[in-house]
Amino acid sequence: METCEIAVIGGGPAGLAAAAAAKKHGVDGVLIIDRDNRLGGILNQCIHNGFGLHTFNEELTGPEYAARFVDEVDRLGIRCMLNTMVLDINERKEITVMNSSDGLTEIKAESVILAMGCRERPRGALSIPGYRPAGIYSAGTAQRLINIEGYMPGKEIVILGSGDIGLIMARRLTLEGAVVKAVAEIMPYSSGLKRNIVQCLDDFGIPLKLSHTVVDIKGRTRVEGVSIAQVDGNRAPIEGTEEYYACDTLLLSVGLIPENELSQKINLAMDPVTNSPIVNDIFETSAPGVFACGNALHVHDLVDYVSEEAAIAGKNAARHVRGPRTAPGRQISVKAADGVTYTVPRTIDPQRAEGTVKIRFRVRDVYRGHCLNVYFDGDKVQSSKKMILTPGEMEEVTLKKSDLAKRDDLKEITVKVEKE
Repeated sequence: METCEIAVIGGGPAGLAAAAAAKKHGVDGVLIIDRDNRLGGILNQCIHNGFGLHTFNEELTGPEYAARFVDEVDRLGIRCMLNTMVLDINERKEITVMNSSDGLTEIKAESVILAMGCRERPRGALSIPGYRPAGIYSAGTAQRLINIEGYMPGKEIVILGSGDIGLIMARRLTLEGAVVKAVAEIMPYSSGLKRNIVQCLDDFGIPLKLSHTVVDIKGRTRVEGVSIAQVDGNRAPIEGTEEYYACDTLLLSVGLIPENELSQKINLAMDPVTNSPIVNDIFETSAPGVFACGNALHVHDLVDYVSEEAAIAGKNAARHVRGPRTAPGRQISVKAADGVTYTVPRTIDPQRAEGTVKIRFRVRDVYRGHCLNVYFDGDKVQSSKKMILTPGEMEEVTLKKSDLAKRDDLKEITVKVEKE
């Protein structure tokens, strides 16, 4: 059995930032384990710009952003196991991995950082009638085909779902000469960033059909067309509203699922909303010494936030291994209510807080002219009016340690969306 001080599972933006932070805080035995043949994760196929504005104060493409952290990992001399699949992990932090060069290997770690990322929701989860013809891809698969493999998935495209990857692929396919006929979204609002709707759909005249979904796929061997229908308030198709679009390709951008099969193997406390581990303000899970960050924790819209949270996880994993480790103080629970779906973190230790603590979350619906309010045991302590709040954009509130320290009897922090 091999040993290491900190094992980072995942070599994407979260794993890279966490590993670098752990090494910079005094831990030499950091190991990154990734199933791909190179570091960087999904960023390697995201050749569009818009990354790094918060982290580097400049606009980078995905590969450029990843390269900054890959270079840092190389410079710090952090060991990496690529082309390596993690098969199992237990509560003793023993990790079973396999690759073609070493075969089956067990690794014992003092601390583990879970940074596995997320995967796309498949067609099977949608129950769309029709055969299983060629020409149906997830948006991420189509992105990889074009940007890395150099293949066009099709010429006439319909996209189901308005997630950010689907919106970006609408623009990418158009630039490569394909015709994107429509983007259908079952919800009455887009699940992507507003800037992507404007830059990827509006600028190219691609229609976004809200409260619509695909109800039929034509074609036995290859997609020949799809029928799109309007849905009611219960998301059920409305008979008589069907429209037929001839196309050879259907892209699915219908949500991301955090990769947490490994988290469940350690019996971590899980959030039923995100299907991810519950973490505290240092991104530690219910298992001491096991941390979670990135899209395995909650799906982000900006990679800069992934790096920021992962660095906190890496720093505190280093403290768990080497110290100084702050003794646990009182735990203040953080609760989502009235339009807020979840919060990260779920508990805060005010003694351990460093200046400020950020609470990130998503809202349940579209709200216009509402306020984000923070309550300390029922007392409103913070209010911020927002022109618009949407589920597609992550929100945050910042709490000062000094404010938490003033309430030595504080038990619960609640974040709500409320009318002014």
